[in-house]
Amino acid sequence: MRRETLGTRAFKSVAQFGLLPIAALFLWLTLNARAADEHEVAEPEGYKLDDYRSPVPKTLAGARVIDSDDAEVLLRDRAAIFVDVFPRAPKPPNLPAGTVWRDPTHMTIEGAHWLPNVGYGVLSPDFENYFKTRLAALTGNDQKKPVVFFCLKNCWMSWNAGKRALSWGYANVIWFSEGTDAWQQAGFDLVKATPVP
Repeated sequence: MRRETLGTRAFKSVAQFGLLPIAALFLWLTLNARAADEHEVAEPEGYKLDDYRSPVPKTLAGARVIDSDDAEVLLRDRAAIFVDVFPRAPKPPNLPAGTVWRDPTHMTIEGAHWLPNVGYGVLSPDFENYFKTRLAALTGNDQKKPVVFFCLKNCWMSWNAGKRALSWGYANVIWFSEGTDAWQQAGFDLVKATPVP
């Protein structure tokens, strides 16, 4: 005679009381949570240098991570400076002579400051200077002022920018990791962005 395992007895007990659908749902949720944890993205030691549109970590060491509700409160209360780091589209090479190039429209959160191209893993001296001086101007040279960095969902640009600001001594870095995608999904509008000169 075969002995019942603990799992078999538990399954029979659940089935006896008509709780099988609930048990199945619980098992499915548990397995999916474990699978998500197994595929969790770890923070790299340095900056992300490529594949900028890929899954991001849940954290940024030294920074606070927020969602769209938190972002809305900070924006409404004017409690932080919002910095959009979405990259500017490069002018295509080999355009025919006489072709007029117009930057594609970029949409951002109203009241945010667009500092394009400052989220790459490696910055040229010019872009590093641009980022450093504009961030200092936006914060009034107050490195304790809260600054929210964002881009799009699964975009390492905002993670890199936040990490770089931390390395410069900014003490209140906030990362809105899902950026304008989550902002729109929450029902908030976007406006046309103009890069900070």
